[in-house]
Amino acid sequence: MSVNPEYTETNIRIPYCAYDALAAVMARQGAARDATVRRLLAEHVERQEQEYPDDRLTHISTVLRYPPPPRYRKEPRQDRPLRLRASAGLLERARVVSLLLPGQYERAFRDYQGRVLTDAVVTAIAVAEPFTDEFLDGLLPLLRHRAARNLWRLATAGLCTGPELELLDAAEEVRKATAWTSDTMPDEYGQRLLRVATALEEDVAWHSPARFQVAVNIARDLLTGPQAEDSERMLQEEGEAWDELHQDTLHADEEHRAYLKRGTTNYDWSGRGGAAVWRAERQVALQDFEDWLTGRTQTDTTAYVVQPPGWVLSRAADWHAVAPVLTSTGRLPQPYAAWADEGRVLVFPYRNRQAVWPLQRRPHPPGFEPAPGAEELLAAAAGLRPEQITGYIEALLVDWNYEFDAEEEVPDLRLALDVPVGAAYDFGLISAEERQRAMAEARAATLKDMDNLIDLLTQTGSDEEDLQQLREARGNVRQFTFVATRLDSWIGSRFRAHKAIWRWPGRSVADEFLAGTSTDLVRWLATAAHTQSSLIVEQAMQRAASDAFDRYAPRERSARRRV
Repeated sequence: MSVNPEYTETNIRIPYCAYDALAAVMARQGAARDATVRRLLAEHVERQEQEYPDDRLTHISTVLRYPPPPRYRKEPRQDRPLRLRASAGLLERARVVSLLLPGQYERAFRDYQGRVLTDAVVTAIAVAEPFTDEFLDGLLPLLRHRAARNLWRLATAGLCTGPELELLDAAEEVRKATAWTSDTMPDEYGQRLLRVATALEEDVAWHSPARFQVAVNIARDLLTGPQAEDSERMLQEEGEAWDELHQDTLHADEEHRAYLKRGTTNYDWSGRGGAAVWRAERQVALQDFEDWLTGRTQTDTTAYVVQPPGWVLSRAADWHAVAPVLTSTGRLPQPYAAWADEGRVLVFPYRNRQAVWPLQRRPHPPGFEPAPGAEELLAAAAGLRPEQITGYIEALLVDWNYEFDAEEEVPDLRLALDVPVGAAYDFGLISAEERQRAMAEARAATLKDMDNLIDLLTQTGSDEEDLQQLREARGNVRQFTFVATRLDSWIGSRFRAHKAIWRWPGRSVADEFLAGTSTDLVRWLATAAHTQSSLIVEQAMQRAASDAFDRYAPRERSARRRV
């Protein structure tokens, strides 16, 4: 059978009952499966595009992540695959009109992965042929998007961790303090607090099977029986009844919280809550950074602190970001679009526009032109997604050796650009002797960590024969890690060999470019800076998770983690 070259083929997984409903539609219309799915999807997308985004439809199975993905490799699946062949344009339109819950992404870790194409197809099938099974029976099948998101917000409130509750309560106090004063705005701290709380609730919520179970419990209370449609309307309208229910859920007493959490384990999710709060703070920090780049935030200094993680950026002299008015088709106007195509500037999403960087002011229209020669500095950004560009620009501007004074808050992370000694030697930055010395120091540090781990496992009472195997593997990183992990998976899997590195002694990569550093080194430094900054950001989030876990989790678990 030939495949239409205009079609893109992908696979989704849908509930068995949805598959049976699709078969019923096929039989009724006498059409093949691929053609039926395409027709249903096209009709669904056209209907959705005519609706206000909050009024678009989703199926309850999407909100409740049903059927759930298997938690273990050999666990049987509760869904079945469905091949989807359609034009790339139709698939993209379907993604745009489908539901993504706060914190979900199309490409993400299992618990955080959104299934937008599955949502589109399942909702389209349900409109044409309602379906149910033992799990779905009695639940209101179709929800509007705002109602679906608010059902999820109730689930997040029902399983709210200490770090989240502190932030949300503080934001609520700010709202109350300014609710009755039309001429009073929160101070700068209060405004930022509200923005972080909004980001936590609307963008970066954490996910887990437990939160979906709480969503199931709440859905069975609200969206079954004769009050189901009224409850959906309450969730959609987001009025006083919704606010009261949300606050009652957020501050539920122990008995009611246990009721909401029925069917879940006693695991403490404070770590994920702390990481989510950190991500909300980071999102707001990057928005402020973009305002600084575009000049929306006025400042008398060329230095700017991004917190978290707390590093200092230095603005390159006379470099600006500009967000021009888009064309009627939502594209960059000329000559900005041409500059972007030529690789002379970077483009990143900014508010409801797109911003272009780095530009220098010029007297002739449009008043700016690309910074001369910046192509070499920007080349390493090729292939990045638009939402990653801001982080790349940030990495180019980080002052890797900024000297904090006594009045400034010093980050508790190691903010350094580490260069492998092999690369440093190849670029002529260090001598052969310096390279050899760094390699020897890294080897010695690795052996010392191996000895410490052997001592630790000895103290925990590991079998002597196993310990002997570990001693024999000392010096062989791969074998040592394998044996240590077999003895204690939690400790052994975290063993890492020290790398031979050289700390970059300069300032920002942009400074090196402006100073006339060789093109090859600038390109390499740009890639290394982006990689290192991404790693530091990840480490900062992990530390936030660990700190939250240690603060809120049961003491015995905290002690285990510190070991």
